Amino acid sequence: MNSSTAAMATSSASCWHLLCERHDLIPFSGVAAWLETSEGPAQVAIFYLPGQKQELYAIDNHDPLSGANVMARGIIGDLDGQLVVASPLYKQHYRLEDGQCLEEAAIKVRAWNIAFDGDNVLIYK
Repeated sequence: MNSSTAAMATSSASCWHLLCERHDLIPFSGVAAWLETSEGPAQVAIFYLPGQKQELYAIDNHDPLSGANVMARGIIGDLDGQLVVASPLYKQHYRLEDGQCLEEAAIKVRAWNIAFDGDNVLIYK
């Protein structure tokens, strides 16, 4: 059992779902994935940062200010020690850890728990 599997074992295992595989991801970039949730379908932006303490992040792909599903196409960066993605349309920065917009405190996108289990990418929903 690796550390990702151990973390999943402490949560309800039925809530972790296979989303994709490691080879579907692009290192140091984002990809979008479709996810069925109890609230309906959602698009998730997945960011893979190999070699970092935390390698996977997932936030909603929907940019709340433009209304477009484009967050996976944003540029990943670091602002004051915080990993962020810059929206490709209006350039607001969203913290990958929790989805908070750094320029507008009232704006936040949903952040998802995501983990590797071997080469499988699992998301908690």
